[in-house]
Amino acid sequence: MKRTTKYVAFDVHQATTVASVREEGGQVIARSVLPTDSGALTEFVCGMRGARHVTFEEGTQAQWLYELLAPLVDRVIVCDRRGAPRQGNKGDQVDADQLSELLRRGALRAVYHGSADRATLKELTRTYRNLVEDATRVMLRLKALFRARGIATAGTAVYHPRSRARWLAQLLEGGARFRAEALYAELDLLRQLRPKAKAVMVTEARRDPAWRVLRSIPFLGPVRVALLLATMQTPWRFRTKRHLWAYAGLAVVTRSSADYTLHAGAPVRRRRAPMTRGLNRNHNRVLKDVFKGAATAATARPGPLQDFYHGVIARGTREELARLTLTRKLAALTLRLWKKRRALRSDQTDHTSALAPVPRGGGGRPLGDRSQYRDTGAEGSLAILVRPVGSRAEVLA
Repeated sequence: MKRTTKYVAFDVHQATTVASVREEGGQVIARSVLPTDSGALTEFVCGMRGARHVTFEEGTQAQWLYELLAPLVDRVIVCDRRGAPRQGNKGDQVDADQLSELLRRGALRAVYHGSADRATLKELTRTYRNLVEDATRVMLRLKALFRARGIATAGTAVYHPRSRARWLAQLLEGGARFRAEALYAELDLLRQLRPKAKAVMVTEARRDPAWRVLRSIPFLGPVRVALLLATMQTPWRFRTKRHLWAYAGLAVVTRSSADYTLHAGAPVRRRRAPMTRGLNRNHNRVLKDVFKGAATAATARPGPLQDFYHGVIARGTREELARLTLTRKLAALTLRLWKKRRALRSDQTDHTSALAPVPRGGGGRPLGDRSQYRDTGAEGSLAILVRPVGSRAEVLA
């Protein structure tokens, strides 16, 4: 091959990988079917001369393939094309050709694949989340089993080991009784594994330098902080808080049309507000659950965050929108403190007392070894009294 830029696309499957290679002019110069094996893929990529740009879709093997090819090529883009409009026939070679063309045009958006620094924590959080989801699924199946036979199961008494014999006695069918016993046994095993997975996950998260910063934020407990570290990995992925809002599913989707009109022969933008269409759907669900859970807890406990929430409602905002505003405030606070590597002031008896509503205006001002930052928005401001986090040894102590 000539020493020109190559645009390589892989359509990855369990056994085989279909490759499509294009040159700068857009012509397909090579097609191949390779085994999904590290040796075959690296040999195929290293056999090309010139700059090499590689892309493949997000999936089960995406992280492994990214770590394999990133040191060998000039650029690797892991893309997510779910929901993208498709036309014509679909096939492995057709998909690879389309990907290589989109890569050549620069029409692909990359999915973040960070380094392996927090790979262990990521796997531990997945284990914990899977156990929680499996336990929830088993509990719902148990209630559905009784409800299908007209047996009311209000509350959590149906799960308690002491009252299981009474609940099983209400099942007259042998098959239903055996299924309930199997579900009870599965639930007991999951309840034994869940505390162990949580302890290992939190222990690993405590070793992270950002642990102390994130734990100082109100209503971010050990589990939420571990999920934040594993999901976000680094705050520098997000240039501003609005990028984090979109990633966490907190960005408002707007629609507008006929935005300009002519006055004296010159285009002038109309002043009407765009129509809102809810929150963005393409988001990270784990991150949204973390921030929503923290905001919901903050609305139920007295403190500046609850006062801020009630203040937004007092200005005529609906409760669900006020809760969204508080969630966005917590997300913005998390991003700012993580980037600054500053923790909320620790000489307070209550974490929430480090936050206080303040009038609008003004910026940060130094206070000895601390600084005061303001997170200002259309709905009001919160003053944040923070202090720098010490060295890595101090953080891990």
